[in-house]
Amino acid sequence: MTGARPHHRSTLPAELRQERIRSYVNDRDFVRVSDISEQFAVSEVTVRADLTALAERGHVRRVHGGAVARRVHSVEQPFDLAQDHLVAARRHLGLAAAERVRSGDAVLVDVGTTTTALARALVARADLTDVSVFTNGLTIALELEAAAPRVSVVVTGGTLRPMQHSLVNPLGATLLDGISATIAFIGCNGVDHRGGITNVNLPEAEIKQRMVAAARTRIVVAEGRKVGVVELARVCAIEEVDELITDDRADEAELDAIRQLGVDVTVVPAPPDEAPA
Repeated sequence: MTGARPHHRSTLPAELRQERIRSYVNDRDFVRVSDISEQFAVSEVTVRADLTALAERGHVRRVHGGAVARRVHSVEQPFDLAQDHLVAARRHLGLAAAERVRSGDAVLVDVGTTTTALARALVARADLTDVSVFTNGLTIALELEAAAPRVSVVVTGGTLRPMQHSLVNPLGATLLDGISATIAFIGCNGVDHRGGITNVNLPEAEIKQRMVAAARTRIVVAEGRKVGVVELARVCAIEEVDELITDDRADEAELDAIRQLGVDVTVVPAPPDEAPA
């Protein structure tokens, strides 16, 4: 028989119990309501109330059947370490984003593994002609070279960040301040209806801000695990974004909150080997 165990009684004050539940979730990334109920000797009704309180304070993220850790201030990975498996894993997002591009567009492509998947999808779009891509990512520029002359590539210039092969200030935003692009594709480390679009480092966040300002349509491309996450450096508010392209690993409640702020949300099925267990 499953469900709450009514004979259990917790002697911990609610505030202390919630802090211990928070630590319990953080240590395991994902826990079920039933696991917490047994661990802390409280009913599942009490567990759900505790998780709701923790989620409202931004400490955990509610998902169906339990909760997951809500990571803040993640550690940045070098692009070369992430590239091989992550770009391929985010192919579904790249393909969906590439569908937004039309011949003749001027496109801003931000740095990152998801936007590298977008670059590969643009190369495969043999129907595209006269597309101009502006990017601060050296890896993205090299990916797009295969599409010349259908796609012309302009590298923004600036100071090299070896961690991501990206170009930032000083001089990283000079070109961006002088153009008006059709569409911008922005990568990030966090998407949250309250916290907005955020990133793990300040130099790249500054360039992302300029890209948002330089485009008429702004699209954020982010895998579902980044939805509901808030990181160190704020790029922009959710209301400054026109569309979010993500996958079905994203928290539905958070996606609904984003939709209510006027942002179009496109959910792409994750590949079977990438879907949550």
